[in-house]
Parts: sequence; C-alpha cells; structure tokens
Amino acid sequence: MKKKKGLTITIDGPSGAGKSTAAKGLAAQLGYVYIDTGAMYRAVAFQALKAGREFRDEEALYRWVSTLRITFLEAQGGTRIFCNGDDITQKIRSPEMSLLASEISKRRGVREALVEMQREMGEGGGVVLEGRDTGTVVFPNADIKFYLDARPEERARRRYEELSGKGVKVQFDETLEDVVRRDENDTNRSLSPLRRAEDAILIDSTHRSAGEVIEEMLRAVQEGAG
Repeated sequence: MKKKKGLTITIDGPSGAGKSTAAKGLAAQLGYVYIDTGAMYRAVAFQALKAGREFRDEEALYRWVSTLRITFLEAQGGTRIFCNGDDITQKIRSPEMSLLASEISKRRGVREALVEMQREMGEGGGVVLEGRDTGTVVFPNADIKFYLDARPEERARRRYEELSGKGVKVQFDETLEDVVRRDENDTNRSLSPLRRAEDAILIDSTHRSAGEVIEEMLRAVQEGAG
C-alpha cells in the first residue's frame, strides 16, 4: 500500500452551494490537489454530445468513457479541465451542459468509469474532491468529509450572477427552476443519489462568505489532523 501524501478530504452538496470555491481555497491552503468531479461528468456529457454518441448498452458506455483522458491543470486564472488534450473549461459551463451532465450521471456505465478515475486520482491522499457523492461512494472512508448546502434561492442568485457576469442572457426565474430541477435529478436518481454522509460536517453557506466557509473547513481539518 502506498504511503499517503496527506489527507483525503471530500466536499459534497447541491449545485450552487459554493463547493468549487471552497474546495479550491481549501486545497490551496493545504497545498493539496483539487479534483472537481462534477466537471468530469460535464466533460463526458460534452464529449458524448460532440460525438453524437448514444449508448443503450451500459458496458459499451463504460468502455467508451474509460477511453477518455480527463485531466486537471492549475493555471493562472484557475483550474483548467482537459479531455483528450483539449481545453474544455469554458465549453462545459453552460446551463444546458449542467442539465445534460445531471442526466448522464444517472447512467451506470458513466458512474462506474468515472468513480474508478476519481479513486485513482485521489488514492495517494493530499486531495480535496468535490461533487455529489465523493464522501458517500467515491471515498466512503475519507479522512474528513464536508456537506456544503445553501437555500435554493441563494444558490440560484449566485448562478444567475455568475452567468450574467459572463455575458450569458438568463432570467432569474429560469435559473431557479434549473437549480430545483437539478436538485430533484441528483437526489432522486437510483445510482449514487446526492445525500449527506452520516459522518460529514454540515456547513450552510447561505449567509456566509466563501472566506468564512474555507476558514471553518480549515479549522476542522486542523482539529481532525491533530
């Protein structure tokens, strides 16, 4: 067994709760690797749409997803995600891709292939993974688990401001509907539904800044490691 380079930390929660910002910040503070599992599902959705692939057989889907080379690279301006050598960071961030990723994540072949990739990425420790099932399925024995949540209206506001800031024309009501629909998809799917692990530390970010959330997580990590 490999000697771990550090702790395995997971952050789960619904869309828009601030997981990415918290995970990036916590990883930076600890000098750990940041792994965005949600972006991996978006990458698969993007590649499937791009290639016009439709799989009815789960084994064929598993084999195809397993051929994808998904990697993360820390660069100036943030983390970039590549698939088969192409930078797809911006291409996977549309509301349409978000919903498609939620749908494709229900497929067993996709989940099995990506969970294997995620475990391989994080097996040596020194990682912060964020997503929907990182503490319940991917690393159920993680050293420290967090569940980050916020009210749907607040999560929709954050998403609306993010997209508007990028020049995307969206309506707040539509954004809220997307958030609620995504929650329903994630919590009601049969495979790895979104839920809080029993031993996960719950943090509500509704009225808290990203900095405050990261500070609380850092304190919990320091206490847990001590």
